Amino acid sequence: MSSMNRLNISNGWKKTRTKNKDQHFTDVHGLPCIENLVCSVDETPEPLTTTITGNIPSWIKGNFLRNGPGKFEIGRSSFNHWFDGMALMHQFHIEDGKVTYMSRFLNSDCYNTNLGNNRIMMSEFGTVAIPDPCKNFFQRFLSRFELPKPSDNANVSFVQYKGDYYVSTETNFMHRIDPQTLETKEKVHNYDCKKYVCMENKLKMKCRNHCAQVDWSKFIAVNGATAHPHVDPDGTTYNMGNSYTLKGAFYNIIMVPPKKESQKDTLEGATVLCSIPSEHKSKPSYYHSFAMSENYVVFIEQPIKMDLLKIVTGKLRGKGINEGIYWDHKQNTVFHVINKHTGKLSLVKYYAKPMSTFHQINCYEENGFLIMDMCCSDDGQAINSYMIQNLKKSGNALDEVYNTMCRVFPRRFVLPLIVDNDIPCGQNLNTRLNSTATAIKADKNKVFCAHEDLHGDDLHEYGGLEFPQINYSMCNSHPYRYFYGCGFRHLVGDSLIKMDLQGKQIKVWKQADMYPSEPIFVPSPGAVEEDDGVILSVVITPNQEKSTFFLVLDAKTFEELGRAEVPINIPYGFHGTFQNRQ
Repeated sequence: MSSMNRLNISNGWKKTRTKNKDQHFTDVHGLPCIENLVCSVDETPEPLTTTITGNIPSWIKGNFLRNGPGKFEIGRSSFNHWFDGMALMHQFHIEDGKVTYMSRFLNSDCYNTNLGNNRIMMSEFGTVAIPDPCKNFFQRFLSRFELPKPSDNANVSFVQYKGDYYVSTETNFMHRIDPQTLETKEKVHNYDCKKYVCMENKLKMKCRNHCAQVDWSKFIAVNGATAHPHVDPDGTTYNMGNSYTLKGAFYNIIMVPPKKESQKDTLEGATVLCSIPSEHKSKPSYYHSFAMSENYVVFIEQPIKMDLLKIVTGKLRGKGINEGIYWDHKQNTVFHVINKHTGKLSLVKYYAKPMSTFHQINCYEENGFLIMDMCCSDDGQAINSYMIQNLKKSGNALDEVYNTMCRVFPRRFVLPLIVDNDIPCGQNLNTRLNSTATAIKADKNKVFCAHEDLHGDDLHEYGGLEFPQINYSMCNSHPYRYFYGCGFRHLVGDSLIKMDLQGKQIKVWKQADMYPSEPIFVPSPGAVEEDDGVILSVVITPNQEKSTFFLVLDAKTFEELGRAEVPINIPYGFHGTFQNRQ
C-alpha cells in the first residue's frame, strides 16, 4: 500500500477503535459536507463528449450503466430518505478510447404520476404521500386507510434476465431498458399526453411513454424480489422474494430458467424453488441479497426485522416503511442452506451472533465445506441513518451521524455441509487448515458459526469496506483471490480498495473530496489471471468547480490509467454493471 494513499488518523480515532474493537464504531472529526451529492439534477438524454486525461484502453468497448436516485423534490414536496429519489439511469459509452455520457429518468408510473401532479403522489420507503388536497375531507380521511402500494421506482441496480437488461428495486416491479438509449424496448401509451404538464417550468412536455413493467407477482407467488440476482453459467438466474399469507411470512428462493425461443415473457417458467417460513409470522427479516455457490443457495435471516403491522398501517399513521424496520439485537443470525437441484432445505441450521449484511462477496464449496464471504457489521440500524436531512448535515452534526453508525467489514464463515451424529457437541467442525473461523456443533442439527476477518488492521483506516465486487464470470461460486469495494470513511464511499486474500493485503485509490461509486471489474480480452483487467467507477465530488469523472484503474496495480471528465455534476448512486459490446 502506497504511503501517499494512507490517511492521517487522529489519536482520538485510534483510541476509540481500540476500545470498541468488536463494535467498530469510530470517533472521526471534520468530515466534509456532501450535501451536493444528493441534489436533484436534470436528465441528459443526448450524449455528451467527455475530456480524456491519461489513457482509456482501446479494448474497452461497451456501456457502463449506473442507477440511483436523481430527483429528490417534486414541486414543493421533498422525499425524506435517500432511497426514495426518482430513479435516474446513467450510461457511459466507451469505444476507441473515447467516452460519452447520457442519462434518463426512468419513466415509471410513480415518476409520471408525481410530475403530472407536481407533488409527491406515491409513497416511497421513507416518504408517505400526503392525501390529495383536491379531494374533500372525507375522501382524504378514507385514503389514510388504503394499503400502501408497491413503488415501481426501480432506482437500485441494473440486472439481467434471459439476456435483457432491467432496472430493479426491491418491490415486485422491474422495467425493461434498452442499454443503448436508456429507453424502454416496449412502450405502452396509458395516459392522456395533453394533460401531462410539468408545473415546474410551466411548459407542456413531450409525450413520454410508460415503461413496460414486469410484475413478479404475475408469474409466481412473491411480493417482490431483490435487486441482486445470481446467474449460473447456463443462464439460469436465482433470486429471492417474500410472500405474505394467512399462515405468516415466507422467504422464497426463485429460479428463472434460461431463455427459450418459445418463451415470450421475461419471467415465463419462473418457479419457487424453496419456501422458508419466517420464525416470527408477522415480523420477517429484511434482506437485500443472498449467497449462492455451485450447488447451494444460502439465505441469511438477520436480526433486521420488518414489523408488517406497522408497515401496512404506515399511511394511517403518517409513517414511512422505514419506520417499520428495526434492529433486534437479541436475535441470532440464521443461515438457511438450500440445495439448488432438489429445492430441499438443509435440516441443519447454522447460527451466528447478531449481525447485518447487505452484500455478499462470494460463496463456494470446498472439501465438504461451504465458504461464505460477506460484508458485515455488528449493528443493523444504518438504514435510517440515510435520511436526506442527515446527508445534508455539516460540522459536528455530520460527524455524529457517521460515528454512531457501525462500520462494515469483510468476513468469512465456514459451514460444514455434513454434520455427523457421532461427533460430540461442543466440537469445532471446521477442520480446514489456516482457518480461524469456527463451526461449533451445538446440537444434532444446530451449528454455531463464528467468522474469520478477511482483512488486516489497515482497513480500519479507510472505514471498512462495502459494495464488494469480484471477477464474476471467472470466480463466482469458485475459489478466488481478489475482491474490490469502496472504503467508507464517510457516509458514502470515499475510496476504492482492492483486497488480496493471500496475506490480506490492500491497495487503495483515494483522492481528497472525491467519492467513487461501486467498482466494477472488466476482464481484459483473453485474460487468464483473475485480476487481469480494469476497474471502472464513477467519481463524484460535491465541489462545483470539480467535475464528475469516469475512472479506469489497472486491476492488477490499482494505478489510474485514465479518466473521462463529464461537464456536469451527477448525484451519488447505488449499483451498476458493464455491458460488453465486443
